[in-house]
Amino acid sequence: MGARVFVWIGGAMFVASLGLCAWSYAFVMGRPGPLGGWEPIAVDVTLISIFALHHSLCARTRMKDWLARSVSTDLLRSVYVWIASALFMLVCLVWRPVGGELYTTTGVLAIALAAVQLIGLGITARAAARIDPLELAGIRPAAQTQGLQVTGPYHWVRHPLYLGWLLMVFGAAHMTGDRLVFAVTTTAYLVVAIPWEERSLRQSFGEAYDRYMRDVKSRMIPFIY
Repeated sequence: MGARVFVWIGGAMFVASLGLCAWSYAFVMGRPGPLGGWEPIAVDVTLISIFALHHSLCARTRMKDWLARSVSTDLLRSVYVWIASALFMLVCLVWRPVGGELYTTTGVLAIALAAVQLIGLGITARAAARIDPLELAGIRPAAQTQGLQVTGPYHWVRHPLYLGWLLMVFGAAHMTGDRLVFAVTTTAYLVVAIPWEERSLRQSFGEAYDRYMRDVKSRMIPFIY
């Protein structure tokens, strides 16, 4: 019973961190203000880097094997989700205002950019559904999930969750300095993390993932990257 409570609380934290991120991006980062200089940018990039470092290192096979010495295998994903969710919420709660405003749009262009963000959200939802949202949230052990996904948005790019993120964070009709720093830093992390992630996927799926890489050339952006 205690383990299930731990797992479900972790899942709730995962959802809460995504909700807090959406709220922060929409309202906190969307407020234009005076430029704060390089100090807030350095603080915010450091916060995101701490989250990214955990997100990458703890997803690697060696780190999982090390954690498995003291944590039950069924709880490994949940422990990872607990820490990642807490760090992501910390990024949003401790975010330092960068200030500045790059552009603001109205009319047809604003509607078009809103559509870009909605498309990104749709791609993210479809990609998450393919690989089991309960596994992503640490509620269902990875061993119970399906194998390598190659259909739906995974037929367009190998990492559609990242494509969806890219469209959502860069598709703002009102781009402030805070939104730009958040978009650039988080996307840069994803670009850097992809080779590491694909190395783990090749270890997990072997020749099947090699075939998938040959069939789907683009990692994150169709025909570009």
